[in-house]
Amino acid sequence: MQEEDLKKIRNEFKPKSWTQVKAHDSWSVFKIMAEVVDGYTELSRIGPCVAVFGSARTKPGNEYYHLAEELAYLLTKKGFGIITGGGPGVMEAANKGAHIAGGKSVGLNIELEFEQRANPYIDPDKLIEFNYFFTRKLMFMRYSQGYIVLPGGFGTMDELFEAITLIQTHKLVRFPIVMVGKSYWGGLIDWVKTRMLEEEMISKDDLQIFTLVDTLEDAVKHITDFYEKYDLKPNF
Repeated sequence: MQEEDLKKIRNEFKPKSWTQVKAHDSWSVFKIMAEVVDGYTELSRIGPCVAVFGSARTKPGNEYYHLAEELAYLLTKKGFGIITGGGPGVMEAANKGAHIAGGKSVGLNIELEFEQRANPYIDPDKLIEFNYFFTRKLMFMRYSQGYIVLPGGFGTMDELFEAITLIQTHKLVRFPIVMVGKSYWGGLIDWVKTRMLEEEMISKDDLQIFTLVDTLEDAVKHITDFYEKYDLKPNF
């Protein structure tokens, strides 16, 4: 770790007075409110979208990059906009697919020190910047009519399991959550079944909140079949 990084960490952990904490927290509330208002205002104009999640580290030429691009292209041709976290990797691929298809390509970007940058395939008027992960996740969950979850790391799993939890607890209306890639996600799903389910930490019905597929055709079909039965609308 560089000395400059250590200085930043030390500075963050310096003792603060209650007055300093109160002043900082008050300004943070205003920043959070501004992000929510801006996000609601911009995304309410876009219409039905599907969110695509996956690793920022996936390189062009990788099978998952290609899969994300093709999925987004097909979903766009079905009339959906595409929302991503706005960065590189799988996010870039999905925005690229939407861009090539001539559809709405939305990026909810958050600045990260080492890897996040807005990709060039987002519509310029549909790039929304965030400081806070939780306000960004709020926008995904309100304005996405489906989640496509490709292989990714902790951030991808965070988005996935928060949505599953909110549907399980009836804080969100049900919407399709599609995990793509049996070789990648299969072990996790097996663990959910053999540990969580068998030890009665979840119910059998909870396994119906998401589906696992291996092809882009099956992923798209799951989304479109769902909305042959249900109305397209914001999730809460």
